Formats: sequence, structure tokens, C-alpha cells
Amino acid sequence: MFWSRCDGEIDMLKQAMRRADEFCAAYGLKVPILMAPMAGACPPALAAAVMKAGGMGGCGALLMDPETIARWAADVRAKSDGPFQMNLWVPDPPPPPPRDAAREAAVADFLANWGPRPVDLSAELSISFADQCEALIDARPTAASSIMGLFPPETVDQLRARDIRWFATVTTVTEALEAERAGADAILAQGSEAGGHRGAFKADKAEAQPIGLVSLVPTICDAVSIPVIATGGLADARGLVAALALGASAVQIGTALLRAPEAALSPAWAEGIGQARPEDTTVTRAFSGRPGRALRTDYVAASERPDAPAPLPYPLQRSATGPMRAKGRQENDLAYIQAWAGQSASLARATAAGDIVASIWAEARATLGQ
Repeated sequence: MFWSRCDGEIDMLKQAMRRADEFCAAYGLKVPILMAPMAGACPPALAAAVMKAGGMGGCGALLMDPETIARWAADVRAKSDGPFQMNLWVPDPPPPPPRDAAREAAVADFLANWGPRPVDLSAELSISFADQCEALIDARPTAASSIMGLFPPETVDQLRARDIRWFATVTTVTEALEAERAGADAILAQGSEAGGHRGAFKADKAEAQPIGLVSLVPTICDAVSIPVIATGGLADARGLVAALALGASAVQIGTALLRAPEAALSPAWAEGIGQARPEDTTVTRAFSGRPGRALRTDYVAASERPDAPAPLPYPLQRSATGPMRAKGRQENDLAYIQAWAGQSASLARATAAGDIVASIWAEARATLGQ
């Protein structure tokens, strides 16, 4: 007995392919796959490999000053002429996080068990968001993506004047509607499965509303009229097909690319990703003070103990963990590394990034009957 697809399923798959084809045509892509703009893990070589395979490269510019933003864009353009996005965090509104000397001392004492004792905490990132926006606009990526909030209206106007599209990262339907009203060209729907920081507009809602991609994507697609890009826990053709069937026009992948040689990741981190089951990741504030999904390392487990001090607010906690994270990189020791990873980490393959992108799309097309 042969299994055959019903007319309704065939129609759904045709619609999925049409959305993907339209998105690709709009952004000069051959495949509807975007590289997640992972701050600290987005070397130009990785982005260029994705671009050469027909996808969209990505740059997480949170930690970059204007000169570094310009240099990254020039480096990636020297390697490929494909499209890429650059991402910036929208800073929390003032005032800065409160300082508590006793609490900071307790965190420093705890972290001294994991590396050099932190001695200098900064309440703010030293890089100006306004200067980053200006540099990003001057770099003229195909798209600018926002996370942790929405770009201010004046920045949106400047992006449009330079014909730079705006992708707004959201974690709820409410945020998606706000982004559409603010003029976003596409929605990046971030499911709770995603590795790295949760992109909620309000930090206190990031853990209270952990919506998975299967629920998030179709409800956002029903609520907005602009394209939706699914991101979070997508690492193979099955995930891509599912996202398109749910209504997305494209997908964004991050952890799936981190074992590629172009990512130049710490070997211990890359190996940890390859071995991690979904339950081996967890959402933690222990690295930066903002919730993010990472591998459950010894440090993360210790930070969850009842006698461990609560993490400091962002970015104080990020400053405090700096010496520990540097030790992890230098010694290639996963116990100290800020090992962000999504729930589908074990699906990541240790092969060339271009091959990962090409094979995901080839397998997805076969499943879609194309």
C-alpha cells in the first residue's frame, strides 16, 4: 500500500514554497536560510560561507565599536557579494542598573572559585548605541535586525533612506504587532528553544513567557501581514520544512553552524554542542544578567544552587564573569566558557558551513516535492 499526499497537504506545501521563493527574490537569496547574528561568534568567514551557499550572512554587533562594525562589513564583502544582516541590541531605558556593593562582593567571591576574582564592574557598555547605529547605517547591510526592543523612529527613517530593511526580533505576538506598527519589514520570531539571549522587549518578561516555535510562528503569521522568519531550535531540513509549513517565509539558524570550521569556536564548546541533548541546555542569567540558553556546564549548575548569589543585573554580571570567560577561552575548558546553545544542538554537524546550508535546503526541497 502506497502512501500519498492529500490535496490539502499538497496545497499547503505549495504555499510554503511560494512564500520561501518570494522571500528569496526580495532579498537576493538562493535559499531561505539566514545565519543568526551571534555576538562574539560571527566571524566574517562564517558569514561569507553562508552567503556563498545562497543564504544571508549575519553579524551580531553588540560588542563592536563603530570601527569594528565597518571593518567586519568590509571583510565580509571582500569574501562574498551576497546579502547580510547586522544586529544591534536596543538598550534598556535609563536609569542604569542599581549598584549594591554587598551583592557585588558576594558575586565576586563566588566567581573567584571559577577564575580570577573580578575587580572592576561597569554599569554600562562603553560603546554608544547611537554611534553603533550610525556605523551600521554607513556599512549598508541588506538588513538591520533589532533585539531586546525596537529601533527608535529616527533610526528606522535613516534605515529606509539607505534602503536597509529592518528585521525585528520578537518573542510574543504582542511584540510582533508592535514591531509591525513601528515599520518593521519582517519579523524574526524567536522561539524559546533558541540558543543565546532571549530577545524579549522587557527583561522581566523573558523567562515568564517562554513560547516555543510551534506555537509562536503560526500565531504571529496570523497576526501580521509582513514576512515571518522562524528562529530557535532549527538545525536541519525537518525544522525548515516545519517552519515553512507553520507559515514562515524563511528560517534563521545559529547553533547549527557553530561546529563548522569557519566558526572557529573553542573546541570544547563545539564538542559540547555536538553531545548536548535538549535537556542539556538551560536558560540562565549566570553569564550576563539577562536570560540566555546555554549548555548546563559545571558553572551554570553551581550558579543554580540555593547558596549561590543571585546574578547581578545586565551588564554588571557580564562584566563580573569576564575574567572567568577569558580563562575558559584560553584554557579551552567548557566549565568556564559562556557556551550558548539551542535545544537542537546535537543536530549541528562538524562540516563546512556552506555544505550545512546547501544540504539543509536540498533535503527540505526534496521533502516539499520540489
